[in-house]
Amino acid sequence: MPQKGKIEINTDNKQSNISFDDYIDTYQNEVQNSIDFIGQDVDFFIELKAKLLVEITQKFFGRLDNIKILDIGSGVGLTDHFLVPHFKNLFGVDIEKGIVEKATKYNPTVKYQIYDGLKLPFDDNSMDVTFAMNVMHHVPPQHWQNFANEMYRVLKPCGIAAVFEHNPFNPLTRLAVKRCEFDADAVLLNHGKIKQLLKNAGLEIAKDNFIVFFPFKSGIFRSMEKAIGWLPLGAQQYVIGRKK
Repeated sequence: MPQKGKIEINTDNKQSNISFDDYIDTYQNEVQNSIDFIGQDVDFFIELKAKLLVEITQKFFGRLDNIKILDIGSGVGLTDHFLVPHFKNLFGVDIEKGIVEKATKYNPTVKYQIYDGLKLPFDDNSMDVTFAMNVMHHVPPQHWQNFANEMYRVLKPCGIAAVFEHNPFNPLTRLAVKRCEFDADAVLLNHGKIKQLLKNAGLEIAKDNFIVFFPFKSGIFRSMEKAIGWLPLGAQQYVIGRKK
């Protein structure tokens, strides 16, 4: 991944640079504007996925007290805000200095670092959980496999890597991405591609599903979603890989 806070994305032979430092103070508003037509607050979707990550981690590890968890592409720390009450050892990395500084102010107990986008600044076998929350579609496709390989490298044996992404087969998701200024050159990954990348990295696929079929908070809808998670129509998707 390119240096100095620029993400270079090549789509149809067109290359452009996006700096998320330009959106330090407006990131949440930009996302909100892109999904206003859905009629739901952006925090609803962030919290939903954060809660799901907590549930998944509990299923694999039980107690969360000593779990070391790494947020790759943490942005300004919106997801981490909902994870802080559950994890004492939460780490985050991003490629832009301004973004990391903003996240640190927002979540002072999280250990944030800047990194070069290629090699995570952690030792092999040092994390119990690595996750990327709607990050990989901003990574140039030629670096996707390296991204997955790094998620694997820093995991302890039996650790899990979780990739959450937009579902390109959902028309409302594609509309939201189209409406978001900093998603203009994003390359969306389909479910099979995410699974392939994690498998190629050496991870065993432990769980995968589609989520966010209904933009409502009611527990009834959350239960319904669990029953139809196999249906490839949810607005979001996730794949969990486990290190043997």
